[in-house]
Amino acid sequence: MSAIVVEDLQKAYGELRAVDGLSFAVEEGEVFGLLGPNGAGKTTTVEILIGLRERDGGRVQVTGYDPAQEGDAVKAQIGVQLQQTELFPLLSVEEILGLFASFYRDSKPVAELLELVGLQERRKAKYRHLSGGQKQRLSLALTLINDPALVFLDEPTTGLDPQARRALWDIVEQMRDQGKTVLLTTHYMEEAEVLCRRVAIIDHGKILALGTPRDLVDEFVPERAIEITLADGLDASSLEELTGVTRVVIKNGSAAIYTTNIRETMASLLQVSGGSALSLDSLRIQRGTLEDVFLHLTGRTIRE
Repeated sequence: MSAIVVEDLQKAYGELRAVDGLSFAVEEGEVFGLLGPNGAGKTTTVEILIGLRERDGGRVQVTGYDPAQEGDAVKAQIGVQLQQTELFPLLSVEEILGLFASFYRDSKPVAELLELVGLQERRKAKYRHLSGGQKQRLSLALTLINDPALVFLDEPTTGLDPQARRALWDIVEQMRDQGKTVLLTTHYMEEAEVLCRRVAIIDHGKILALGTPRDLVDEFVPERAIEITLADGLDASSLEELTGVTRVVIKNGSAAIYTTNIRETMASLLQVSGGSALSLDSLRIQRGTLEDVFLHLTGRTIRE
């Protein structure tokens, strides 16, 4: 069953079409990613889905309700973490959670939330004294305070250091394991690959591709790269003659051998190496990434 259904969603600001005919569905219990650069239309889409912004056209259902017409019914079942959250600087973590818990008829215990986001030792700390990562974890705890079935996370790890980002990933994975549905927006390709069962790649308000990360890589970037370092230098001509090779990139004493048939190319490479034509110091097989998919679809990297 679908937790979210979007059909031909439209939103324009003057001449700018921020959302231009998006259609997708998010199934119950999955982590679904809206993946694209800043300005792609991800946040506008989320704001429409949670009832903060009116759409110009299209059909939207969130947990079976239209957020534009039945906003209260939607809000009772969702949790939302927006890109920027400003809370009460002089209140402690514990006090903020207690305040927000009082807004709901039923809420998760404050102690349980503190444990979930790893803020037990900072429960008495004032909000203004928290680090960026701790503020994000508190924001995520507030998102979960009503134990929602559906959670929206809009760029939850932007600006965080790698350690804090990994900590947030762990929490999202726990949510997934608990059976919650998560719609996540991000421009971090690795984040989408780690957390999301399916992703929609968005640019200029349009969906360019939709599927599992592995399926998208297999469809748009079928090549694999065999990365090698050679002790006695690199002979590009001999590498290009290996079975299945489409191209060879040599850089800084290493070679990336791109192939559409990894088994045959590996066998050919090992045969040549065994014949002492090449002396292999190291070897690694690298598959394509969502970054490669975005580059293939748009001709640029996601951060350009």
